[in-house]
Amino acid sequence: MPALHGPTGRRRTRLSPEERRQQLLALGVAWLADRPLEAISVEDLAAAAGVSPGLVFYYFGTRQGLHQQIVLTARDAMLYATEPDASLPAQERLRDVLERFVGFVQEHGATFYSIVRGASSGDPQVRETVQQARDALARHATTMVTELGVGPTPLIDVAVRAWISLAEQALVDAAMGGLVPADELVAFLERSALATVRAATPPT
Repeated sequence: MPALHGPTGRRRTRLSPEERRQQLLALGVAWLADRPLEAISVEDLAAAAGVSPGLVFYYFGTRQGLHQQIVLTARDAMLYATEPDASLPAQERLRDVLERFVGFVQEHGATFYSIVRGASSGDPQVRETVQQARDALARHATTMVTELGVGPTPLIDVAVRAWISLAEQALVDAAMGGLVPADELVAFLERSALATVRAATPPT
């Protein structure tokens, strides 16, 4: 699973280039808990990791490149945590994914919020990284509803993507603040997914 937390001290430790790069990314992702992506600077990250700013630029090229890789790391951790279990029947799989999704947001709320907020970033590469996550979630959801007997249509595709937006907002509002118990939120998301798909299915 992609790391979301890493060493934050100034102690100098001999790491391999890949280990150092992962350390910097884990630190950057951890900082999303209390600061927006735009506020993460190369200089601050280098100081916290006990390395030179030049080394950070060496690994990531630019400040924008650093930000993109931080969002990419956070995105991949979310997708890893919510990967559907192909051994489960479709509706059980949906519930299992939602349970893990809610758990991820409860544990890494600020990280999730940063991914959602990245969709409106001024950096097109960051927006594309977030959109790729939404596309992956849409593919998983479409596969599950197809297995439930709903044929894929353009309207179903629209409905699935609309539900993902609803789910994102519900997770930000409810899971991050702990306002709704996890089991109630999972049940709501499951019912809303199935209702949205039904609404997009022509009557027979």
